[in-house]
Amino acid sequence: MELKTVLTGITPSGTPHLGNYIGMIKPAVAMSAEDGRNCYYFISDLHALVKCHDAEHVQRFTLEIAAAWLALGLDPQQVLFYRQSRVPEIAELHWMLSCVTPKGLLNRAHAYKALRERNTTGGADPDTDVSLGLFSYPALMAADILLFDADFVPVGKDQVQHVEITRDIAGSFNARYGVRFRLPRAMVGDAQSLPGLDGRKMSKSYGNTIPIFCPVDELRRSIRKIKTSSLAPGEPKDWRSCTLFELYRGFAEADEIASMMRRYEAGIGWGEMKDILVGTIERHLAGPRSLYRDYLEHPQRIEAVLEQGEERVRRIAQARMQGIRRAVGLRRPVCAAPAAIDSASAGHGSVA
Repeated sequence: MELKTVLTGITPSGTPHLGNYIGMIKPAVAMSAEDGRNCYYFISDLHALVKCHDAEHVQRFTLEIAAAWLALGLDPQQVLFYRQSRVPEIAELHWMLSCVTPKGLLNRAHAYKALRERNTTGGADPDTDVSLGLFSYPALMAADILLFDADFVPVGKDQVQHVEITRDIAGSFNARYGVRFRLPRAMVGDAQSLPGLDGRKMSKSYGNTIPIFCPVDELRRSIRKIKTSSLAPGEPKDWRSCTLFELYRGFAEADEIASMMRRYEAGIGWGEMKDILVGTIERHLAGPRSLYRDYLEHPQRIEAVLEQGEERVRRIAQARMQGIRRAVGLRRPVCAAPAAIDSASAGHGSVA
């Protein structure tokens, strides 16, 4: 049976939060234990530079995310676990892909369009704060995916477009150079987007996150801040539109969820629900929290795991890039005599 390659990454632009765990880390760890999967899981630290310009923050968040993955059950012997920046072939392929990527394709990327629209609405120049990194973000993501011939890319609904752009870029490159990049497919899982403290999607951009491994007292304070309706205990409540219930559903078992639906209909009090939610989250994360802290206290253990994965990934990337370089013409000439080379290059500058 042919192994199917699954590739996904997480950007170290903040402390990992509950939304990262439910939406990505938990299903990815489960997937890595399945037969027939060849999993590449990476920390996209190059992507982080688009928004995070503090070197110490990038380094700290990279360690925190690696520690979170390991504490939450990722087995580095079962997957390829690495930092994006430690595989230079990714950046090299990004440039090659950029040279065949139409600007119009990247013009349609959601993040770029959203920033331009916000600038226009505010009366600013449309390209204010638009860096080349932000604009070409989808092309770098394409390099992440295509270099390793990923079959499936687990993403949230808001990232499906990036996989579609990757397919378009691969098609253009294949047609021009005869390379056969595999066309990846987006894998949108069943995990729901976890709501944050304000009811919107939990996101570092909104500042509404709950860190995965915050102390239980901090967790309790955060849950207490979540706004609820004025319905009193005993009055039926709608679980479908409740932030507390959505958070609970991310951690509870199926029978617990069904039971809680009935308790909402029977009028569970908000204070009781918040206490139950804290207890349910703590039940899942108390053990991993201890492991997480131990990893951060011994960063050399994290470094050893990442370096081992990066050595394996680089070997794969280097072999892959040999054929790609030949396809685009970046190879050493084998038939030109030194004199001919000197004559041909006379009067011409060199590319540093």
